[in-house]
Amino acid sequence: MLDTLINNLDGMAYRCLNDAHWTMVFVSQGCLALTGYTPQELVHNAVVSWEQITHPLDRERVRTSVATTSSTNLRFAVDYRIVSKDGTVKWVHERGVAVADEQGTLVIEGFIEDVTSQRALAEAQQAAEQRYRHIFEHASEGIFQSTPEGHYLEVNPALARLYGYENAQALITGLQNISRQLYVKEGQRELFRQIMAEQGEILNFESEIYRADGSRIWISENAHTVCDAEGNLLYYEGTVQDISERRRYQQELEHQANHDTLTGLPNRMLLSDRVEQGIARAERLGYHLVVVFIDLDHFKFINDSLGHDAGDELLKEVALRLRRCVRASDTVARLGGDEFVLLLADHFRSSTVIDQLQRVLSEISQPVQLSGREFQVGASLGVAMYPGDGEDALSLFKHADAAMYAAKGNGRNNFQFFTRELNHVATERLHLEAALRHAIDHDGFEVHYQPKTDANRRIIGMEALARWRPPEYGPISPDRFIPIAEDSGLILPLTMTILQRAFVATRRWNEGRDLKRNPLRIAVNLSPRLFLSDDIVSHVHRLLRDADLSPELVELEITETVFMSRSERVLETLIQFKQLGLQLAMDDFGTGYSALSYLRRFPLDIIKIDRSLVTGIEREEEVAMIARAVLSLGQSLHKTVVAEGVENQAQFDFLRSQGCDEFQGYLLSRPLSEAGMSELLQSHGGFIPAPQSVDSTPATSG
Repeated sequence: MLDTLINNLDGMAYRCLNDAHWTMVFVSQGCLALTGYTPQELVHNAVVSWEQITHPLDRERVRTSVATTSSTNLRFAVDYRIVSKDGTVKWVHERGVAVADEQGTLVIEGFIEDVTSQRALAEAQQAAEQRYRHIFEHASEGIFQSTPEGHYLEVNPALARLYGYENAQALITGLQNISRQLYVKEGQRELFRQIMAEQGEILNFESEIYRADGSRIWISENAHTVCDAEGNLLYYEGTVQDISERRRYQQELEHQANHDTLTGLPNRMLLSDRVEQGIARAERLGYHLVVVFIDLDHFKFINDSLGHDAGDELLKEVALRLRRCVRASDTVARLGGDEFVLLLADHFRSSTVIDQLQRVLSEISQPVQLSGREFQVGASLGVAMYPGDGEDALSLFKHADAAMYAAKGNGRNNFQFFTRELNHVATERLHLEAALRHAIDHDGFEVHYQPKTDANRRIIGMEALARWRPPEYGPISPDRFIPIAEDSGLILPLTMTILQRAFVATRRWNEGRDLKRNPLRIAVNLSPRLFLSDDIVSHVHRLLRDADLSPELVELEITETVFMSRSERVLETLIQFKQLGLQLAMDDFGTGYSALSYLRRFPLDIIKIDRSLVTGIEREEEVAMIARAVLSLGQSLHKTVVAEGVENQAQFDFLRSQGCDEFQGYLLSRPLSEAGMSELLQSHGGFIPAPQSVDSTPATSG
């Protein structure tokens, strides 16, 4: 299994002697694809040595590079050629370091990968660059390269002329912020970036822009993202055309035919067209398209009592408020009278729809001044979602209308889904969210602590766990309330509450202890969404300072989903946490597909083995093999390995025999209240006693 994990890397891991032959003492299975030789042929120079495989013209250069870094205890990296078994010459990239092995002998450990195609590509790109440059300079269309942040990297003379600048350099120098300086419509650049992020390209993106002299023109952009080999965005690249005349004529005709004269919103005709487009997009991307019928409550009373002018003012105000509640990709339309329709695109779960509908109700219900008097109106909302509630515009309109009347019958100023199941989910979620807010505001959460021990069952730390027992619902598991906290924006105050209490308790438990020899560390799991927020490091730092707790006593547990998104941002945040002095742990290790590459790339201190690799370890050989491989991997990478979910003595004994560093589970202790944890620390000299008899039957988790 360890070989399998290592072989997820495209290349060859090795350990070799620092001798004249580069005698290999270990190579991974990747050597076969790299060199054509099996590990058995290469290890101990059984058939061939690595010195022989290295291209004769590169041997001296490679040896010099390794020798230079080895003498200074630095890592080396070198590109050179090898001759594979079939005579093929390949370019490889080698990274490694000289270390002492178990007997104190200096050996080289590293990784070698095939970069032949990359070098060939680089040479081809150099030749193509000259051809591209000629086209770039003499094209009649504007051509650009720009950063996502809004800076031009490269433009051609045609684009400079189009934008009214003397030359390309003048454009680059003069346009330092594309979002603010170029586009007339606020948010247009953000819409451009959003579409590029979702689709990787943009076609016929039409915008009104400022030229250098302040005049305006309409342009159409076609662009795509350019990424590096790992999929990280480098820049945008595209073309620009002037479409001012066509756009002006088109806008004039379209607005007259497709918009409501009172509010300026799309009318029924334009709405129908956008529904068809939205259905096509939703079908293609697998998202929901949401149709919301809105009927103002008691509009007829206002219209009849104050007059049509006041009614019109109310309709225009509601139109403005609805526009504030939706994104640029959504549509607000007026069907007539006091009936409005929202078309919400690109939702993939009902919870995000619920959040948006709540904002709509809240916005509409704000007081409004009419004829010198203040009024407060509400609205009844009916919701139908494609594809579950209808696969065409007619069905969606019909079902949204029916749901709207259900909202009126349910007391007005609320929303109803056409689907009964979604109504149940929406109602339950709204109630839980309200209870969650109340619990955060009124100290309704508890923090429990599950001890972690070393191989001698000495308590060395604990994991802080949020517990919620609202009186009206009973105990609610974190699997239910954490997603609600994330979606509603409550995850930050909830986490800060848990961290604050855990930090204060940990400081108290460490008072009088020898922190160099016997510290008690607190482990806390950070929500993926919270980890990726902009200011999480500063929040944690503030709590540590307020609690007067040393950062070295804190372990942050991060799930693998974090590492699968925005890797550069993740790396930056991890480095900031490390600079504070915190320990970093990968939680649920062994459940994903790329964990080994994460361990190699990110500055992690601890591997926390998922309970699925512990359950059955004492009776299922395959589980035991996997656990043994993971433990060996952790030891090789010099990571602290923690096993969670240890439920019986047989599991504990097996893991201890394989060199596991720390243990957590029901065998040792269930999660305890703060008082219970304090009592446990004071009893038995800080050790958890072993059971009187060995029981290999797993304990139930209750």
